[in-house]
Amino acid sequence: MPLENVTEKRVVVTADPAALAAGVAARFIGKVSELSDAGRTVHVSLTGGTSGIAVLRAAAEHPWRDNVDWSLVHFWWSDERFVPSGHADRNDAQAREALLDALAIPAENIHPMPASDQGVDLDAAAVAYAQELSRFSTDDGPWPVFDICFLGVGPDGHIASLFPDRPEIHVTSEAVLAVRDSPKPPPERITLTRPVINSSVRVWMVIAGADKASALGLVLAGASYSSVPAAGAKGRRRTVIFVDKAAAAEVPPDLIDPDY
Repeated sequence: MPLENVTEKRVVVTADPAALAAGVAARFIGKVSELSDAGRTVHVSLTGGTSGIAVLRAAAEHPWRDNVDWSLVHFWWSDERFVPSGHADRNDAQAREALLDALAIPAENIHPMPASDQGVDLDAAAVAYAQELSRFSTDDGPWPVFDICFLGVGPDGHIASLFPDRPEIHVTSEAVLAVRDSPKPPPERITLTRPVINSSVRVWMVIAGADKASALGLVLAGASYSSVPAAGAKGRRRTVIFVDKAAAAEVPPDLIDPDY
């Protein structure tokens, strides 16, 4: 298959948020099981938000969950709120409660971003996470290549903590950035940059709700990633946008993939 056909965005539509979470979770468990069965290390980047955490809850309930060799799987995050450890706003705290605490996985395979009560300031926290990523460096850069990178998309088109019309979306010289004065609270955050996200083998965006329909329409229309960061997210092999019917209201029928 020509490269351009492999990397084009696919849109998969399900009926509602519950069916969306269940469908993505089934694909996630199946793909990670397939990769771990081959005996290879698997890197996954998680996201927060209602839809992202719903997928993890559905994965925890999936009957094949324990068929995965989780000792071969490493979990990372695309962004984090710089608040204390265990805070309800932290993506890693939500992910642990939804899925990770239920897995037979070594503690060292879970790589949370630093918290505000761990004795480092925001800039040092970003540097520390870049250093942690670099332990698994590849030919692509000083970071692991994610087999799956989950991303949520905000109504404004943001991904991770890369917001529209801000300088972070343009940074290519760093792997991890400190974010201050975020337009969405809390104001201090840590985020991966576009080069790290776009080196992923698969980018899976999970979008639910009518309030996301406009952003999704802009993504598919080829909007500038400066103004719509989600438009600049792409996997090297697959870029799949999983949506419910409400979010798909502005998607042309010919862009929907009924078979994926």
